[in-house]
Amino acid sequence: MNPTILQTKNLSIGYTSKKEVATIAVDISISLNKGKLITLIGGNGIGKSTLLRTLTAIQKPISGSVFLNEKDIFTIENSELAQQQSLVLTDKLPSSNLTVWELIALGRQPYTNWIGTLTDEDISKITAAIQLTNIEHLIEKKHHEISDGQLQKVLIARALAQDTDLIILDEPTTHLDLFHKVSVFKLLQKLTHETGKCILFSTHDIDLAIQLSDEMIVMTKEQTLQDQPCNLIEKGVFDKLFEDENIIFDKEKGKFMVR
Repeated sequence: MNPTILQTKNLSIGYTSKKEVATIAVDISISLNKGKLITLIGGNGIGKSTLLRTLTAIQKPISGSVFLNEKDIFTIENSELAQQQSLVLTDKLPSSNLTVWELIALGRQPYTNWIGTLTDEDISKITAAIQLTNIEHLIEKKHHEISDGQLQKVLIARALAQDTDLIILDEPTTHLDLFHKVSVFKLLQKLTHETGKCILFSTHDIDLAIQLSDEMIVMTKEQTLQDQPCNLIEKGVFDKLFEDENIIFDKEKGKFMVR
């Protein structure tokens, strides 16, 4: 069994205001282990982004606990958290003239001194991240000069340069064509197996996730389940994912079909 990096216990997620508590999902118990590529799926509005925000300590839970390397994540200082967990968002990057190399180098911020001086170790981590993602040909370009698919790989390289045990990505294949979706999936799969890191990412590309994930976390209105794709298929979990009689899951083909 690979070591556990992040674990939740009896986690309930949602939002609190002065007037009410809006609970989105309850009793979430998941484990993220080293060397695993894990996808998070579920219908629109089911709470995937809320779960990711809770797992990254951006948002507090309604109840329950999140443990990162056996420590309550909400007690960990931000500087220490950034050395254990990295986050890749789909938000548009702010306007700047940074080169691809400079953008990747920002991944070393949790380790550099107050003036941001890069050490030999920092340079080594940046170089390794560039090589692992095969983007050597992009490093001198401005980040706004490259395609969305290329930029996604650059942001993954930045997370690799940050050198954390856990990388969490929020829908990294959104807005990409099929070629680049598959390319990003295969890259993430390769990285988990070559580096031993755990990578968790949310996606709407369920058929690809079934084919390429080590494990999947499936959120429905009733429950949140984590298992290997083959076991989830056998349990009939995907049959209940969409409340639409026109969409069915074909167990033999391992994919969704339209009636």
